[in-house]
Amino acid sequence: MPLACVLFYFYKSPRYIPYDIVKFKTLSLFILTILLPILISYVLKMMGKIDSIHLKTTKERILPLLIYAAIIVLVIKRVIPVQEFTELYYFFLGVLFSTLSCALLLFFKFKTSLHMMAISGLFMFFVSLSIHYHINALGSIAIISLLMGAVASSRLAFKAHTSQELLIGMCLGIIPQFILTPYWL
Repeated sequence: MPLACVLFYFYKSPRYIPYDIVKFKTLSLFILTILLPILISYVLKMMGKIDSIHLKTTKERILPLLIYAAIIVLVIKRVIPVQEFTELYYFFLGVLFSTLSCALLLFFKFKTSLHMMAISGLFMFFVSLSIHYHINALGSIAIISLLMGAVASSRLAFKAHTSQELLIGMCLGIIPQFILTPYWL
């Protein structure tokens, strides 16, 4: 989802951003938010720390979430500094808060839907960005809304989560983005 957010930002932002910077930031985020987590999950599986990529138990989720939080800190510090891309900086800060909140709930043996957390955080960023730049992003927002419904339905259909876990995941995605929006809006 972070890569989708960055692509949306670079596509919809009226600011002039040189193509080389867009290419570098996108490639960096692809490596850090997609390739590195896949590699880390493979290593954790080989070490016996997780049974599968589905992370069915709360115990399995703690280490991957903390590692992902460290990756997001790296993204915030090195790839998306606040001086260059304020909107993206606060988006990733919201992602960090959401991730740490999920990790905190794991200590209380409560599993939230990470899929819902991600897609709802993306939804809130799309809404906030369209308000900030006064652009019509209703098509994108509608598609994300449909995807949120599809994600929730599929998680329920596969019995991966309860409706309560989906609702908490959605709240953990939306609320940090909503709280941080006034800092860049």
